[in-house]
Amino acid sequence: MKKIDKERLLLGIAAPILAVVAAFLITALVLAATGKEPFSAFGIMFEYGVKSDSQVYIINKATTYYLAGVAVAVGFRMNLFNIGVDGQYRLAAFFAAALGGALTLPGIVQVPLIILTAMIVGAMWAAIAGVLKVTRGVSEVVSTIMLNMIATAIIGYLLQPGRLGHLDAAGTKVATTPLAESSHFFEIPTTPTPIYGFVVVALIAGVAYWFTLARTRFGFDLRTVGQSDTAAAASGVNVKKMVVTAMLISGAMAGLIGMPTLLNDSYEFGGDFPVGIGFTGIAIALLGRNHPIGIGLAAILWAFLERGGQKLEFQGYDREIVGVMQGVIVLCVVIAYELVRRYGLKRQQRQVGEKLAAQARSNDQTEVSA
Repeated sequence: MKKIDKERLLLGIAAPILAVVAAFLITALVLAATGKEPFSAFGIMFEYGVKSDSQVYIINKATTYYLAGVAVAVGFRMNLFNIGVDGQYRLAAFFAAALGGALTLPGIVQVPLIILTAMIVGAMWAAIAGVLKVTRGVSEVVSTIMLNMIATAIIGYLLQPGRLGHLDAAGTKVATTPLAESSHFFEIPTTPTPIYGFVVVALIAGVAYWFTLARTRFGFDLRTVGQSDTAAAASGVNVKKMVVTAMLISGAMAGLIGMPTLLNDSYEFGGDFPVGIGFTGIAIALLGRNHPIGIGLAAILWAFLERGGQKLEFQGYDREIVGVMQGVIVLCVVIAYELVRRYGLKRQQRQVGEKLAAQARSNDQTEVSA
C-alpha cells in the first residue's frame, strides 16, 4: 500500500516538473530564434527574483494568486469551470470598498465587515451561474462569461462621480471613498517594503480548503459528484444542491482575491484596480493540480516570472517573453498531466495483469499437487 502511494506521489510531482522544464526549453528556443541569449535571460530573471525586495513582491503577488487558484480549484474539484472568478472578485472588491469607505467603525469591526461583504457579494454573483445550471441547464462556462461582462458594466456605471465614485483632488482619477486608516489590514514589517498581512488569511483559506475536501463528508460528496454525478445521485447525494453550494463557496473564495490589494495597498477601488487575476487563477489551479500546496507553489512561480520579466525589459528583452513562458507552462501542464495519467493507467493495468497471472499459476500448481 505504501509503495502504491509513493508511486502516485511521484507521478503527481512529475507532471508539473516536466511542464516547467519543457516550458523553459521551448522559451529558450523562442529567444534563440529572435537572436537573444536565452540562458542570459534566465540568469537575469533568477538574479533579480531572489533579491530581498523581489521576494516581498513575490509573496504579496502570490497571496492574491493563491486565493484566485483556490477559488477556481473549488469548482474544478466538482468538474465545474468557474470562469466567472474574474468578475466575482472585481464586483466583490468594488462593493466592499464602497461600503468600507462609507463607514467609520473601529477597525476590529470594520475590517471583518469589509471581508464578509466581499465574500457575500462574490458568493451571490457566482450562485447565479449555479442556479442557471441546475434549473435551466445553462453551462456555467457560458453564464460566467456573460456575468463577467455584466459585472464590468455594473462597476463602470456605479464608479462615477455622484454615484459610488468620487473624483480625486487632482481631478484625474475616479475611485471609491478611501478607507479610513483603522480599516487598513496589518502588515508584516520587512525591508524595504512590508509583506501583506493578508497572507495569513490566504494560508487559513488554504488549510480550510484542504480540510473541507479531504476530511469532511461534504468534501467527499463534492469530489464524488465531480467524478460521476450519476453515481453520486445513485448513492443519495443531491447533485443540484452540491452544484449550487460549490459555486457559492467558489464565489466566496473569489471575493477574497481583491482584499490584499484593497486592505493592504490601494485602500480604494478605482480604474487602476487589478484585473484579469481570475483568469490567472485558472492557470495556477491547473499547474497546482487543485492541491493547496501545489497551488501555492504555482502562485509563487507565477509571481516570480512576473517579477523577473520586469527586469528583462530593462535589459533589452521583450517583456512579453514572460507571457509566452507562462502560456507555454500551462500548455505543457495539460500535456504532461495527460502523459503521466496514461503512464499511470498502463502501470496499474500491468500490475493487475501480473497479479492475475501469479494467481493463475498458483491455482495451476495447487491442481497439479492435488
